[in-house]
Amino acid sequence: MTENIILLSQCETGDAVVIESISIQGVMRRRLLDLGFIKGAYVDVLQKSPLGDPTAYRVNNTTIALRKEESSHIFVKKLKEDAL
Repeated sequence: MTENIILLSQCETGDAVVIESISIQGVMRRRLLDLGFIKGAYVDVLQKSPLGDPTAYRVNNTTIALRKEESSHIFVKKLKEDAL
């Protein structure tokens, strides 16, 4: 079952995922939670910058840019593409 869990930083543009867990503590964890990156939240990967960092994500109908340093602590599960 854990083979389907990947890091948010590994997702590609156009992916739709759901957050499984966040493995960071302190101020950064509080910031991510305040932005809506909570367990069970749906996230769309919108766009990567030309150099790949940061990446724009949509969570709770808000677009937020995260650096790999931040998104590499968020574990997600890809939503099935054929589930409409």
